Amino acid sequence: MTGIAYRGLQQGLGTTWTLGKVIFPITLIVTILQYTPVLPWIIDLLSPVMGLIGLSGEAAVPLVLGNALNLYAGIAAIVSFEFTVKEVFILAMMLSFSHNLFIESTVASKVGVSWWLIAGIRIALALLAAFFINLLWNGGAEAAQYGLIASSDPALNGWFEITLQGLQTAVVAVVQLALIVIPLMIVMQYLREKGWLTKFSNALAPFMKVLGMNKNTSMTMVAGLTIGLAYGAGLMIQAVKEDGVSKKDMYLALIFLVSCHAVVEDTLVFIPLGIPVWPLLVFRLTTAILLTMTIAFVWNRVESRKKETTHEHSYNTL
Repeated sequence: MTGIAYRGLQQGLGTTWTLGKVIFPITLIVTILQYTPVLPWIIDLLSPVMGLIGLSGEAAVPLVLGNALNLYAGIAAIVSFEFTVKEVFILAMMLSFSHNLFIESTVASKVGVSWWLIAGIRIALALLAAFFINLLWNGGAEAAQYGLIASSDPALNGWFEITLQGLQTAVVAVVQLALIVIPLMIVMQYLREKGWLTKFSNALAPFMKVLGMNKNTSMTMVAGLTIGLAYGAGLMIQAVKEDGVSKKDMYLALIFLVSCHAVVEDTLVFIPLGIPVWPLLVFRLTTAILLTMTIAFVWNRVESRKKETTHEHSYNTL
């Protein structure tokens, strides 16, 4: 047991170091930018196009903060304004797809999937969801009633305090990462060496097959679904190294997870905003399943055609 814990600790520290090198600088930079004219400039730039997806100009604030920082920053910004129920629902759906864009997309790219692909899919899903909700839903014009939730924006004076705040936020982010990843990797090491992961993968094999993936992708899926892309990336990296997850399966897994990672937690945090959360959950899961199955089908057809072309070429050459 001691040996398992030690090996899990080594894996956890290594993963924390790998992910911390990404999370620390990005968190520091984005936190500092929050107190500069850069983010307000981006917000002003986005305000005119908000009407195209049924949002007022002020909605650019939670969208920018939620994408640049995290869901909680976006929610804190939402309660700072008076939005309608429909606007809050649209914002919640968009932020569900594309929150914490820089860190989560960059960390997820550590498993070998293009950052631009991950970020592009998340932004596209957010915009499409907002467009269709605005188009199809005629209700929700009443003012949203927020629960016991408030925003906190510390008043900082001068670059020293701003930089200090950025460093503090970045350190807290890495410590939080370590507190989650290290125990998780120890537990996963125990489950792996005791054979429980194999049993779990076998149980999820039918679902993996429906999505066009092999069963050894199951742990990657579970990690992303439960604890998100940023924290789940540790298990994803480990799965690529030890479980022999193919490039195709990893792409499909990431495409599924960018649509509905941390699906329970990310849905529950919107409850205090006074909107129905079940549609959020159902919409994200349905989108993830259909999108992944479609891409897997197209991918398999392309691979099949390539094999046929190669076979015909070999036959003609012979």
